[in-house]
Amino acid sequence: MGNTVVEAVRGLVPAIADRAQDTDTAGRVPDKTVRELIDAGVFRMLQPRRHGGLEADPVDFYAAVRAVSAACCSTGWLASVLGVHPWHLALFSGQAQDEVWGSDPDTLLSSAYAPVGRLTPADGGYELTGHWSFSSGCEYARWALLGALVVGDQGRPVDFMTVLVPRTDYRIEQVWDVVGLRGTASNDIVVDKAFVPAHRVIRNYEQAQLSGPGQQVNPGPLYRIPFAAVFTTAVTAPVLGAAAGGYESYLSVMNERVRLSLGGGRFAEDPYAQVAIARAASDIDAAILQTDRNIAELLAHASDGRDLPMELRLRTRRDQVRGTERAVAAIDLLFKTAGGNSLRRGNPIERAWRDAHAGSVHVANDTERALAMYGRGAFGLTVEDNLV
Repeated sequence: MGNTVVEAVRGLVPAIADRAQDTDTAGRVPDKTVRELIDAGVFRMLQPRRHGGLEADPVDFYAAVRAVSAACCSTGWLASVLGVHPWHLALFSGQAQDEVWGSDPDTLLSSAYAPVGRLTPADGGYELTGHWSFSSGCEYARWALLGALVVGDQGRPVDFMTVLVPRTDYRIEQVWDVVGLRGTASNDIVVDKAFVPAHRVIRNYEQAQLSGPGQQVNPGPLYRIPFAAVFTTAVTAPVLGAAAGGYESYLSVMNERVRLSLGGGRFAEDPYAQVAIARAASDIDAAILQTDRNIAELLAHASDGRDLPMELRLRTRRDQVRGTERAVAAIDLLFKTAGGNSLRRGNPIERAWRDAHAGSVHVANDTERALAMYGRGAFGLTVEDNLV
């Protein structure tokens, strides 16, 4: 079924590419595009079968995301982030899942995972207050997954949670005006003293230990691989797609260009341009191959009922952040060698360059931290981090 969705997405790509500039200018993905992605099944790829989802191979999901992102990275970012949230909701209690999807399996969720919310214990749950930034696609969602700290009697944080909050309990502040990924409408979410019942909360420690309550009702292997792998790869996939799309645009535009300087001649005959193309293509390919390999190995371990080795978990994070680095390096090289014309607003190479850089600053792409974790593990030192 995952392959079927990928094929459906490829059929949408030309229209998404045609809307890319308008998406960038308007600062939001068109409603029509979101509806097309829903109808194609993108947001159900990682959703549990018990709620009408496909429980597809995540490698297929990332392939669909890259295809969309090559045409419009803002749209691909929304497809990836909103598309990975059904997987995360599947780790919550069955009751929480029923509340979200019981009446409409196509209900979307946005997120803002930074632990800036304050949870105060209350009878049957918690009281939540906070202000979160960067909730991509929140206007299309009816629920939000928000990061929060439980505050103890002394006013100090005692636990790190992700909470599920309905649209009726928060407001959206329109603040998104940025350089790249402009169409993602990653606006702010504000909650003021909302009650969150205990069944709509998941401890991040339990999640990292693969022991969330949702695994009791969703026993499939898809829900027995780490959040740190599934979500962070969902952040890298659109950046890779943007680089791949920029590469294709570069080949199309530059193949017919004739130099007006540096001795003239066809650009395609320039050996330095040929080397740039080879380097960029290799970096993009390497990143896709490594990230797909790691996700496939994690799923294979989970399918066989084997424990997930720490080395594999660390390698997945290593290659995920390096994948983003490679994508950015590739588009930087192409942007630089495309000449002054690549500076024009609306140029697909220019937009891919902006979008890839914007995606690279997401906290999931904290390269040095992820690489240091891998190094610690390689030296046999203990690694304690919820994003591994």
